[in-house]
Amino acid sequence: MNAPLPPAAALSGPGDAAAAEPGRRERQAAVVAALSAVLPAHALLWRREDTVPYECDGLTAYREQPLVVALPETEAQVAAVLRACHALRVPVVARGAGTGLSGGALPHRLGVTLSLAKFNRILKVDPYARTAVVQGGVRNLAISEAAAPYGLYYAPDPSSQIACTIGGNVAENSGGVHCLKYGLTVHNVSKVRGYTVEGEPLELGGDALDAPGLDLLALFVGSEGMLGVVTEVTVKLVPKPQLARCIMASFDDIRKAGDAVANVIAAGIIPAGLEMMDKPMTAAVEDFVQAGYDLGAEAILLCESDGTPEEVNEEIGRMVDVLVGAGATRVEVSRDEAQRLKFWSGRKNAFPASGRISPDYMCMDSTIPRKRLADILIAIGEMEKKYGLRCANVFHAGDGNLHPLILFDANDADQLHRCELFGADILETSVALGGTITGEHGVGVEKLSSMCVQFTPEELEQMRGVKRAFDPLELLNPGKVVPTLNRCAEYGKMVVRKGLMAFADIPRF
Repeated sequence: MNAPLPPAAALSGPGDAAAAEPGRRERQAAVVAALSAVLPAHALLWRREDTVPYECDGLTAYREQPLVVALPETEAQVAAVLRACHALRVPVVARGAGTGLSGGALPHRLGVTLSLAKFNRILKVDPYARTAVVQGGVRNLAISEAAAPYGLYYAPDPSSQIACTIGGNVAENSGGVHCLKYGLTVHNVSKVRGYTVEGEPLELGGDALDAPGLDLLALFVGSEGMLGVVTEVTVKLVPKPQLARCIMASFDDIRKAGDAVANVIAAGIIPAGLEMMDKPMTAAVEDFVQAGYDLGAEAILLCESDGTPEEVNEEIGRMVDVLVGAGATRVEVSRDEAQRLKFWSGRKNAFPASGRISPDYMCMDSTIPRKRLADILIAIGEMEKKYGLRCANVFHAGDGNLHPLILFDANDADQLHRCELFGADILETSVALGGTITGEHGVGVEKLSSMCVQFTPEELEQMRGVKRAFDPLELLNPGKVVPTLNRCAEYGKMVVRKGLMAFADIPRF
């Protein structure tokens, strides 16, 4: 941690980014002076060795040195930090656990990174109302752990749930493997409290089933830290099912597996989870966790049912019939809870498993109609040849949310560039197939240019209008989510000239 505040001239030592830029150094000195008046010394970081851990989120290919990192411990301190930054016209980027995958928490080089890591208390669990009131920095999994003694849990379960925070989940509208049946974050949150960019208190939603007026809570969830800073969240809890069983089904053809997904939903079945992995991903995770996956299959599906024993047995039987009818070459139903968790362990560990077979990976996040699953996977296979990079696929098949993991080496500038092109191609092919460029990871900086492909200039301007209504000076997480019209015009020229151009070729800020 930093020592007590030194003279302004000593704020940046040799080698610090700010030291190489006199204007930035002076700005840093002004910001540190202002924030030191509202934060204790240990809650304020500015030296490079202290701020390096904050220079990126889970999208590690892109890094930026924050000017200052603030770690408030009380809501009053959050408000004071925002008021001070607003007075100085300093950008603020709110940060949870830094597990996001689209660069949403990438620092602003002339701004403050506002970490909510110390807001980690579970304030109340109400088993009768089936709600929990938690601070924004509480880990996703910790909510279910606190609710477990009451036979309840929090349903949204992103793969990073052991680390990701509920405030970050609100920002990105996170889902998880059980989102098909239980919904995304927006369906499982009843109220958020926090602060506007001016440091004024903000409360959206309520404790009742509905709140009066416009549904600003739904607007706020998924807004990627552009409209306000979350400090407290009221989440809905659901009863733990009496029983859960999982089917592991193998297919010798990608198209058969994709059709099986559509057939399950068409049969009127809404599984608790319906996930798909292709052969490269299956091989990676099986080597990592030994889940018992079929390494000869071109794709496997994990289909889960939960509820009462009678409901589960009936639904499992129906799903097995559909999967066999769709051409499954092997169908195995979990014998007990241990095997069910083993089946899911591979899916939950897809990201770390990929990290064992490649120096780096970029996890994309687009959504397509279920009936086009095979089409996008075949297209991705062709892109592997086009860009000379491998791609392993794992995704929430039930709602068409793709997570292709492009494998590359970030130390090789050419590989990074080809990876960016590959990712943009996946996103824009998804749009061409009737889908969207994002599902649950948000836009951040990663998908800025692809926003230009999906939305018209008029639609983008409407989004910017919403942003200005909450943040007229555009100080909260600037340069993210909604691209400027100039950027889109430049991107359009590049697409015409070169066929496809990645967002890295256009300045981010």
